[in-house]
Amino acid sequence: MEKLSDALLADMAAKGIDAGLTLSILDDYNSGLYDSARPVEASGVPAVDGKTVINLADRGKVAYAIAEDDARKRLAGLGLELPASAKRTRGENGGELAFDAAALEEIGEALMGRTAYGVLNGGSATSYADSKKNLAFGQGVFDALSSSYNLLAPACKDRPKGLTPAYLEPDGSGGASFLILKMRARLVAAKRAKEKGQKVDEDFMPLFQMTSVSNDAELRKAYAEYASNPLIAGLASELGISGTSWATGVQPMLAAYTHSSEGVHKRVFDRSHGKSDSAIALPGGHGQCFRVLAPQLRALHKKGIRFAYIGNVDNLGYLPDPVEVAILALSGQPAAFDFSIRTSVDVKGGILVETPGGTRTVADIGPAISFDEVKKLEASGASILFNCAIGLFDLDYLVPALDEIGRKLPVRFTDQDKDAGRYSQAEQVTWEVASILPGFLAFAVDKYDRFIAAKLLAETLLTSGAAAGDGRIPSDLADTSRKLHAALERKLSGPYGLESESGRWVAKRR
Repeated sequence: MEKLSDALLADMAAKGIDAGLTLSILDDYNSGLYDSARPVEASGVPAVDGKTVINLADRGKVAYAIAEDDARKRLAGLGLELPASAKRTRGENGGELAFDAAALEEIGEALMGRTAYGVLNGGSATSYADSKKNLAFGQGVFDALSSSYNLLAPACKDRPKGLTPAYLEPDGSGGASFLILKMRARLVAAKRAKEKGQKVDEDFMPLFQMTSVSNDAELRKAYAEYASNPLIAGLASELGISGTSWATGVQPMLAAYTHSSEGVHKRVFDRSHGKSDSAIALPGGHGQCFRVLAPQLRALHKKGIRFAYIGNVDNLGYLPDPVEVAILALSGQPAAFDFSIRTSVDVKGGILVETPGGTRTVADIGPAISFDEVKKLEASGASILFNCAIGLFDLDYLVPALDEIGRKLPVRFTDQDKDAGRYSQAEQVTWEVASILPGFLAFAVDKYDRFIAAKLLAETLLTSGAAAGDGRIPSDLADTSRKLHAALERKLSGPYGLESESGRWVAKRR
């Protein structure tokens, strides 16, 4: 392992860099562990077969069939009875049980108390509220949104994204934050479970999160204030549980490494802006969650939590789904991921592909598969399933595998040439975990139900219905905006438990 000078170690510590993790990744790289982290060669995209790729977009047509012996054994292992509505059918290998949406909902609802709800917090919302970045839809669209943009941008800049308004209120003011909505969704689910006679305490659908050294203190301060927020306080008091408690793993910074032009064997980059013993602090990607959150996931599993969702904070469609939990529980697979049909605005993220070797994986557009290759697949007539950044894991599998996953998850090094110097940055992409799992399920979902995400403030405003009817919004974007706005209203009035009153979304009284 590389020996660092005392001066460099002190500089790294002052910048929040984890020297041990930086050197561990460096050692793994130089030993060849990441040699396989190459662009993905895709031979095609998987078909929706009802077994490994399951259509959940139309809940009226949801069906999942599995061998009867397996279904009974797995449900018994969870202490659950077989739903009366499960139907016997003849499968390829003998007797099967078919579960419709109602049967799956029954199983999943019984497992909600044993399902954790995890959030990956992004960094500061600098790019999110940057005026140049928000010109992505064109000057006309930006001009149409300008009044709302100018109102919300100051509340977003340089703040953790989860603390920024998740939508625009009907009266034009900023709405509840992404994180308030996540906490309220858990309380609404807890209330529903309690009304059905289930036990509800602090361990019901527990919240966990990955923060970073740059935003953890601000998030903790906000949670203390959120405890008295009207969307949290009343419901938490009624249920007798905390509404703002999170099991937290804090992501450290990594140091930059030497540029590929300096040779295949890398070292820690130690001359930021030409100054000796000076490192550059960089995030290591959300894929570090399997290392950072390992203690929290182990503790949850020890308490009896069996399943855990992990997803991005800025997706309003990211909510625990009982049907998904039920299917994963019945399947015996270690994990499942949400995918929707790719649209023209889905240019950053991962897609589900098949490799020439017959395996399936999530290939991140850019780092793992080129956008040109994606277009070629679409040109061949394939429907591209776009990753919704929602993963569901069986902790019986995940917890024992955490150390191995943390080390084997592909680390992708990209060369940078910036004012600070020429260096390389190491990042792990969360959803590439699919490539090292022994198997997984893919859920084909409705984008307007599960993927209401916002990488730019302009998207949040369009989803909120800002500038509706303005002629400067192109017709195709206006149509997308209408669909997203309808989806937003369904979510706010449904699983988030809100109602519109006097120009604002407030907690439902009943």
